[in-house]
Amino acid sequence: MGMVVEISVFMLIAASIAFTPLAYFIYIYTKKGESPFDQFEHNEEHPHSIIDELADKAIHTVQDKLITH
Repeated sequence: MGMVVEISVFMLIAASIAFTPLAYFIYIYTKKGESPFDQFEHNEEHPHSIIDELADKAIHTVQDKLITH
C-alpha cells in the first residue's frame, strides 16, 4: 500500500511540473485581458493549403450539423 501512495505522490509532482508552463501561459494572457486561444487567420499573402481547406470544410460541416439539430 505504501508503494501506491509513493507512486501517486510522484505522479502528482510530475504532472505539476509538466503543466506549469501551460498554466503560466494562460495566466499571462488572461492577465492582459486577451484570450490565449484566439482564432488565427491566414495572411492573404500566403496561399491556403489543401489541409487548411479540408479542415475548414470539416469545421463548417460540423457547425452546420450542430446548428440544424
